[in-house]
Amino acid sequence: MTPSANTPATRRATRLGFFIAGFVMSCWAPLVPYAKANTGASEGELGLLLLCLGIGSLIAMPLTGWFSTRAGARPMILLGGLGLVLILPALAVVSVPVMLGGALLVFGAALGTIDVAVNVHAVEVERDSARPLMSGFHAMFSLGGVAGAGGMTFLLSSGLTPGHAALWCSALALITLILAAPGLLPAPAGEPAAFALPRGLVLILAGLAAVTFLVEGAILDWGALLILDRALAPAEQGGLGYMLFSVAMVLGRFSGDRVVALLGARRVLVCGGLLALAGFAVLLLSPLAVPAMAGFVLIGFGASNLVPVLFSLAGRQKAMPAGLAIAAVTTTGYAGILAGPAAIGALSQATSLSTAFWLLAVLVALVPLSARIVTR
Repeated sequence: MTPSANTPATRRATRLGFFIAGFVMSCWAPLVPYAKANTGASEGELGLLLLCLGIGSLIAMPLTGWFSTRAGARPMILLGGLGLVLILPALAVVSVPVMLGGALLVFGAALGTIDVAVNVHAVEVERDSARPLMSGFHAMFSLGGVAGAGGMTFLLSSGLTPGHAALWCSALALITLILAAPGLLPAPAGEPAAFALPRGLVLILAGLAAVTFLVEGAILDWGALLILDRALAPAEQGGLGYMLFSVAMVLGRFSGDRVVALLGARRVLVCGGLLALAGFAVLLLSPLAVPAMAGFVLIGFGASNLVPVLFSLAGRQKAMPAGLAIAAVTTTGYAGILAGPAAIGALSQATSLSTAFWLLAVLVALVPLSARIVTR
């Protein structure tokens, strides 16, 4: 029997797909020091190797959007998930820099494939449902991230070698993928869409997604340094800001579907953007540690449902096929994560880190200002 888009099985499969993407991606983070030691790479060389992951993702994302409009999201979710499962153990044991770069390129391509495909699948499932679902789906990605980083850290701390720990995590991801497969939707009926460049409303949505992803990347890469720069906490507590931000993001997304159903997409973009903007103001203006740390919480809650709403809007617009629109939004957002933190570093060197974060707040203000346009 062909599964319907509006069944518990398809919703569960979509949640598992998001969980796999977040889980395996975060499993890689604790392995980075081991990969550096295995290859003997310097910091500069490691930076170039890590760039391969981003390049692989950026290449795969638009291609996945095109294939998903022709063959459906299901085969792309399975392909991307299987690629992550197979390549993760290699990242833990490879000892030649060129081979690590190639493995990261494939890993990034698999990650980009499943990222786009699960969002295309989520849009189709949400479209046939009577209520918003996208925030809950993205919450599973965040939950997978916590489980992946925490699980890998636990296995490594228990004395397992990186290779064995990666095998255990890959096995768990593979089991999850097998459980998800029966509920994934087949290709939709109709004429396959031709490849098209993003245009109109999709360009605006992609730009807003880039801003929102940039906020996440900036908090991750520069949040601890901002805390130290403003003398809000000692070095060993520098990661507290990102932890508070992440917890707020997860909680905000798990409650996000109810919030979107209650307020609507436009008000969520306006209120979420203003809340994140208030968080930046509290973080950058407060001279005391506790209120400043509360700024990270406000930013996390404010930003938590912006990306899910933007993906839902991209799936519902009529300017271009949903799969291609989702790919454009995802690719642009990922580019924001890659290029944004580097741009903040350059700006902070020319001015100050606080000034760079104020500029980020100005960019966040574009979200509520554009809410009426993108939800019209």
